Amino acid sequence: MNYLPIRLIALLLGMCAAQRHVQVQDGPLVRAEGYHITIWCNVSGYSGSTQQNFEWSIYLPSAPERQIQIVSTNDPDYPYAVYGSRVRNKEVYVERIDGDSALLHITNLQLADTGEYECHTPNTESTYWGSYNAKGNLTVIPDTLSAVSVPQTLSKVEGDSLELVCEVSKQTFQHTHVAVAWYLQKGDQNLKVISLTRDFILRSGESFKQRQASGDVRLDKIGVTSFKLTIYQLQASDQGEFYCEAREWIQDPDRSWYTIATKRTDKTMVNIKATDKSFNVQLENERRVFTAGDTMELRCVIEAQNIQDRYFSVLWIFNGTPIANIGRNAVPTVKVEYTARDHLGYVRFAKETDTTYLLKIYHAQLEDSGKYHCRATEHEKTVTGEFIARHTNKSTKVLINVQPVKSSLSTTVTSNTTKVLEGNSLQFNCEVRSAVRSHSRLSVTWQLINKQKQVTDIISLEQDGTQVIGTLYRKRVANGDVRLTKPRPDSFVLQLHNSAMLDDGEYVCTVAEWIMNVGGDWQRIGEKSAHIVAMVTPLETGFSVTAITRTPSVIYNNAFELQCFIRPIYPSRVSVAVTWKFQPAGSRNNYDIVTFAHDTSISWGDKATDFANKTMIIKAMSNIVRLVISKASDLEAGKYQCIAELWHQNQMHQWVKKTNKSSNILEVKVKPPDCRLKVKQMKRNIVVKENDNIHFDCVITNQTRPDSQFSVQWYIQRSLEKDDKLILISNRDGVVEYKDWLRRDKKKERLQAAKPLSGHYTLVLLKADIVDSGKYYCHVEEWLLNPNNIWYKVGENVSGLTSVTVQRPESNLQTVKTEKSITVLEDKPIQLECKISNRTKLDSQLSVVWYAQGTLEQVRHPILSLNRNSVFEYGSSENNSASLRDRLQFEKMTNELYSLILQQATPADTGTYFCYVEEWLLDPNDVWYKLGEDQSGLTTVTVQQPEFKMQVDKTELNISVPEKDLFQLGCNVTHRTQDNSQFAVSWFAWKVKEGADQRESILKIDHNSVFGFDVSLDGAEGMKERLQLERPSNGFYSLTVQNSASSDTGYYYCHVEEWIQNANNIWYKLGEDESGLVMITVQDRGSSLQEAICSNDALFYFIFFYPFPIFGILLIAILLTRYKTLNSQKKSDGKNGVPLLWIKEPAVTYSPTSLEPPDFRIGPGSLG
Repeated sequence: MNYLPIRLIALLLGMCAAQRHVQVQDGPLVRAEGYHITIWCNVSGYSGSTQQNFEWSIYLPSAPERQIQIVSTNDPDYPYAVYGSRVRNKEVYVERIDGDSALLHITNLQLADTGEYECHTPNTESTYWGSYNAKGNLTVIPDTLSAVSVPQTLSKVEGDSLELVCEVSKQTFQHTHVAVAWYLQKGDQNLKVISLTRDFILRSGESFKQRQASGDVRLDKIGVTSFKLTIYQLQASDQGEFYCEAREWIQDPDRSWYTIATKRTDKTMVNIKATDKSFNVQLENERRVFTAGDTMELRCVIEAQNIQDRYFSVLWIFNGTPIANIGRNAVPTVKVEYTARDHLGYVRFAKETDTTYLLKIYHAQLEDSGKYHCRATEHEKTVTGEFIARHTNKSTKVLINVQPVKSSLSTTVTSNTTKVLEGNSLQFNCEVRSAVRSHSRLSVTWQLINKQKQVTDIISLEQDGTQVIGTLYRKRVANGDVRLTKPRPDSFVLQLHNSAMLDDGEYVCTVAEWIMNVGGDWQRIGEKSAHIVAMVTPLETGFSVTAITRTPSVIYNNAFELQCFIRPIYPSRVSVAVTWKFQPAGSRNNYDIVTFAHDTSISWGDKATDFANKTMIIKAMSNIVRLVISKASDLEAGKYQCIAELWHQNQMHQWVKKTNKSSNILEVKVKPPDCRLKVKQMKRNIVVKENDNIHFDCVITNQTRPDSQFSVQWYIQRSLEKDDKLILISNRDGVVEYKDWLRRDKKKERLQAAKPLSGHYTLVLLKADIVDSGKYYCHVEEWLLNPNNIWYKVGENVSGLTSVTVQRPESNLQTVKTEKSITVLEDKPIQLECKISNRTKLDSQLSVVWYAQGTLEQVRHPILSLNRNSVFEYGSSENNSASLRDRLQFEKMTNELYSLILQQATPADTGTYFCYVEEWLLDPNDVWYKLGEDQSGLTTVTVQQPEFKMQVDKTELNISVPEKDLFQLGCNVTHRTQDNSQFAVSWFAWKVKEGADQRESILKIDHNSVFGFDVSLDGAEGMKERLQLERPSNGFYSLTVQNSASSDTGYYYCHVEEWIQNANNIWYKLGEDESGLVMITVQDRGSSLQEAICSNDALFYFIFFYPFPIFGILLIAILLTRYKTLNSQKKSDGKNGVPLLWIKEPAVTYSPTSLEPPDFRIGPGSLG
């Protein structure tokens, strides 16, 4: 039986069972930044060790082909540096599940962790079979999940409702679901209240299932992002901290859901107080001792839970007798004893709040003293709506004591006007203090006791508000000069305006306290008096006048002020008239300038016409009169004095002059202003380039007056000149006058004077020249108009020096210094560049000279020059110039790039080249001058001859010929360098003579087709007559030796030289080559052909083996040679297509103009 198929099947099954397979968690996975992720990796189908190793790597999206090693279970040095620190910190690690399963942990995901993860398991078998790694993608997205709930502390009562709101939002672009759950934390225990799952299903916790089913626990979505938790009928077990938790879920490729983000809100503390049906009753009052007539308040306060949902009635009890009842509907029922007082409003029973009930007694009486308490009864509402009294509780008793009224009256009189000037106001304040003034009334009486001790009633205010006026004061009260006011209940103010001398004396304030008895009559319970002395000073006492000024010395056109102070300050009913007098300087007479009368009218003196237009008189205050004089001049210089008259109104309101006073004398001097002119003194050093513009500034930093005008003169100091030269003058009217420091025809064109700003003068010198160097400054004169409109010079000043140095510009000419090496073939063009990288000015002109230095030359020589006027000059001599003119081509590519092309390069052109550049500028006098020069980097040029490509056929032959026969020697040039190249061919033979090899020269043909023989050799001389040369084609030569002899036996070959013509039409040898050896054996006639062939092995092989391939090659070579010969006959050096290999000797002549080719054949004896 054949078991081979069974064995093959078993082998295949074994191989399949042992095939390694690595799997990782299906991707792509999406996880949020900052969270923990695990990715599993399993390996199966392995053999060998049961403990497999795992190596994790990542391929980032930015470099998907580059592997970055993360962590390995085997190699601690496996991680790359970017993951090394995270692996050491256990932020990234591998957890083994078992020998062939592991988890990759990343505890704190970063956005940079996005990529393709690869799990690799190193081979543990002797062969490789199966897969050893697997890959999965991971995308890390920002954590945008947000959960917010306002933290607070709430106090609730059992049975209340609780509402909490949680704001949950996300901004994830991937498709994710959000789950929201509310938790109650009680110590270390977290109880789930209710949740909305990712599938939008409501689920309650175990402790709240029944309450959710009954509707007491709800979770509602009240907006796009708002989730509200509602708990009705709070229980004591609900006390604790509530918080909201949001989870964001995403579905992995294996269809399982995974939490990628979790957020918890701040906690809200909820305190729940258990419900208590009991209640307490307390009686509250602020005082227990009252005075008859006071207001007494008592409050009954009920303390109970949920009092707003309960019903109470309150009964007030006095000395054991009910006096009023406030029902559950807050309506009071008053007992008979208090009905009359209730109607009069002297007693009030009311419910102020749900917990407070009020008893208020107005005008408490002595019989209201006793014990008070309240009793509260709770009423329960039945199903039928009726109320049943259930529980009753009462407060403690409070003893109230109502005492009779006792007066504690006290009075004081104060005043800040106890000493006043006649006509001023007197004011007295009578302050009252009384312990019972809350329900008592006060009356006040004011009296005056004069120096004769006579008492006069001024005014009174009764307790009922009635005012009583004394007989002597009725008219003054009617005029408003006497007033009694009561700004506060305990204050009485007496005011006496327009005081007179009769008001001098002692003032008495008498206050009486009154209360109203039960019958409505007033009863005086006390009286007190207070005294104060007031003095009235006559009006003229202390009257004085003082004149002052702050400007005793005045500048032209300025204003000065004189002030007249009157002492003391008088009331409005007193007026002061003021007259200003003036005595001019140098005069003894004075006159009135102006009078400010007591009725505020103003009148000017007869001689004060000059003052009227420039003077103001101002009464700033009641006691100050100011005289302000503007535009001071010499006419206002002199002495000033003010006269004051005191006027007042009598009782008939008529103005009466009381007295007058004269002030001190003031002397005022008027003078021109001091010069404050200042010009900026800053020194400057300016270095400018020729043709630049020079700016000069003359800045006036300070001036005497804003309306000053200036004359500005500009000067220059030169080192070789003694005096400063005046450039120009700009007078105060702005007219510019040019001076002769420049040539007359240039001064206005090169100078620009301006005044761009007030006090700022500028001078611009255009197109600076070398001779403009020097020190410049401005000379400023300040002018003002005096008060008589005449100009006068206030002063002068000069600016700081501006040192100017005019230089010709520094040369910034720069050429590119890069050195280059160029290799070109002979007869090809050489291109040279001259690049200017920088120049001083764009309008400058350049001259360029190209230099060359041959390899063997010691001195450089110019080959082309281009001056600034674009004129060319070739070479350094006439001969050189003529040869270069035809070969040089110049181009100006750009303003900075010049190109020189040397056509038809020859080896003589090998050397170094560079350009020499000069920059020229135009000076202000229109003369060109050389500013700078620079030289480019060297360009090394190597001109190479053409690559030698000529080849001569190397075929070696063995030829045997009978004596006296001929033999032919072929020389075939198979390749040539150029089509127009020429050949020099020499034939040589190696022969054995006297036991040694010797080389004989047979025939030479140079490149000009001139024949030559080496006559020193007998062999060559002897063969001369037997030679015949043919040239069947260009490059193929055939030499026939006739009448062969045994001495012709030897090795023959041809030596070929290739000659080409350079650009200067000079021929030179490019290279040389030799053909293969041809063995010629000349046999004696006596030997048979068979002997000759059999005795010579080379001849045997030559006859029987070589002919076929040789003839094939020769046939191909002949055909190719003929084809090339036909194409190149027109290019050959001969004329009219005739070959060049003619024999030059006396017997043969050839004219280049001949139309027929000469005969190539040379017969025996023709070479004589």
